[in-house]
Parts: sequence; structure tokens; C-alpha cells
Amino acid sequence: MIRPSLAHTLRELHLSGLLSSLEVRLAEAAGNRLDHGEFLELVLRDEIAIRTSRQVQRRTRAAMFRESKSLDEFDFAFNTTIPRRVIYDLATGQFIRQKSDVLFLGPPGVGKSSLAQAIGQQAIKTGFVVLYRSIFDLARDFLEEQPPVQQDKILGRYLKPDLLIIDDMGMKQLPRRSGEFLLEIILRRHENRSTMMTSNRPLEDWAKLIGDAPAATAILDRFLQHAHLISITGRSYRLQGTAELARLPAGMARQAERPRSGDATNAQPTPQQPPQGAVNQALTTEANP
Repeated sequence: MIRPSLAHTLRELHLSGLLSSLEVRLAEAAGNRLDHGEFLELVLRDEIAIRTSRQVQRRTRAAMFRESKSLDEFDFAFNTTIPRRVIYDLATGQFIRQKSDVLFLGPPGVGKSSLAQAIGQQAIKTGFVVLYRSIFDLARDFLEEQPPVQQDKILGRYLKPDLLIIDDMGMKQLPRRSGEFLLEIILRRHENRSTMMTSNRPLEDWAKLIGDAPAATAILDRFLQHAHLISITGRSYRLQGTAELARLPAGMARQAERPRSGDATNAQPTPQQPPQGAVNQALTTEANP
């Protein structure tokens, strides 16, 4: 039985993890005749484990993931174009330590968002701070009318995380001035923090999506300098059930499983220079008025 005075002291020291396991550890120490040093190490490890678990929970909530599946739950067998070894290498967090970036390219439904979020969740467990936002969340955050102080606070929120995940690039054209804010984030994070993006459109389309050719060029120039490019083709997970495909007209079903033109086919496990053709196209493409 723990003395009330000892329990009070542990609470004052914010050692609630130690307190929760102390009674069990006391019995263990008595039964196994542990010396004082062994006992102290056990209870301190309990406290560390509790604090780590709580930190992971807090950081996971703050990251605002859209889904919570881990890599172990991801069905790699369904789509063999996904480079499993490369994905697990990224999940070690080494690219975050190197302050390099990651870009997932591929048609909708092939697992880009799920993989990005699973890597982000593993990064949190490794000790990193992560923020997940769709490109539309980002645009909304900055395009709302806010005083300058609030705008600086929002920008700081995007600059602080060790890993920023920007999802859904290419789902539709972005609102006006979105390119300015995305460029500011990429410029400020370049070689200081890691950024991961997913896109279902080829790089040469980014100028049209952003609506600002110079901004798109600058974004690609910085972001791709130290980026891992992961290109995924193949069937859509969302349409994998035969019942779902059966309800589609034959032409649509074939189109759902057909890779889009412009998608690369080979994953790059190490940072690569951007495809020259894609960058040249981005440099010359004029944005829609």
C-alpha cells in the first residue's frame, strides 16, 4: 500500500506514470529481491514510457490526420507498383533528419494520402512533430481575412513542424493567391524542415493549378532540389471491390484502373534531380487568367 504522503509527493513532482505502476513495482521488488538501483530504474522507465505515450497521443491529435491507419495496415499486395522498401525507408524518418522532401505522384485512389499519413504517424512515434493539411486547408487558412499578427501565427504553424504533409495537390485549381502562400511556405522550409506532398497531376500542370506560373516554377525549383519522387500507378483502392466496378459502365471501369498520362513509372529511393522535361515545361507554361 502506497503511503498518502508518498503519493502526494509524486503528484507534486508530476510523476503520475511512476505513481500508477509503483504498487506493482514494489511487489515485484519484494518478490524478486531487487536492489535499490534495479528498483529505481524500473519505476523511472515506467515514467518515461507513460510520458512518451502521452506525447505521441498529443502530437497525433495536433497533426490532424484525416485517417489513422499504420503502414502495417496498408495493403501493399493490392498494388505492386508501390515500392514497399522505399516506403519503409521513409518511415524510419531519416529523410526528416536530412531535411529532404518527398513527393508522391499518381492518379486518385492508389494510396498516396494513406501512405503519407502512415509515414507521418510513424514519424511522430520516432519523436518528430508533424502537421497534416490538404492543399485546400492551406488555402483556406491563409485566404481568410485575418489581421497581420494572426497571419504570422498561421505561417508559424506551417513552418514549425519537422514534417509538413500537404495533401491533394491537383484535385482542382486553387483559389487566387494560393500560390503566393504555398511558395512562402516552401521557401521558408527549404533545407530547414521536411515537406511531403501528394499530387494526382503531372508537374507540368502545376502552373495551371496554382494559377501563377512564376510561383509554380519557384516552388518546383526549391521543392524538387532534395526530393524523393515516388510515382505510383495501378488500380484504385476505392474501386477495388468487384461490386463497385460492376456498377460502373465498362469504359469508366477501365479508365479507373488506367494510369494517367504524364505519370512516371519508376520510384526513386534516393533524392533525385527533377525530371528535366517536367521542369522545363513548368518554366514555360503560362497560367490560366
